[in-house]
Amino acid sequence: MTDLTLYHNPRCSKSRGALELLEARGLAPTVVRYLETPLDAAQIQSLLGKLGISARQLLRTGEDEYKTLALADSSLSEAQLIAAIAAHPKLMERPILEVGDKAIIGRPPEQILELLP
Repeated sequence: MTDLTLYHNPRCSKSRGALELLEARGLAPTVVRYLETPLDAAQIQSLLGKLGISARQLLRTGEDEYKTLALADSSLSEAQLIAAIAAHPKLMERPILEVGDKAIIGRPPEQILELLP
């Protein structure tokens, strides 16, 4: 099977749920605790390509940093938003399952099952 990577925040119930779904199927994904090991801008860009979404769609709009950094400003470029996510990983939506050249946001957690064979 293709390698599975789960971008995970253990404090998030949705993220824990996604990991439990994978483990219940006997799958052991590589777990990336992205708050402890943040992704750089290139990694975020690659992940966005696999997700098929824009950086704005990856943002958690309820986080304090979203307001503090004025990320609702529609004039901000994709590169500026990616830089904000790289500098403040808490802004990245979670969990994300990456399987080969595709990825999906697990909200709800069951959505990750769409990428499994």
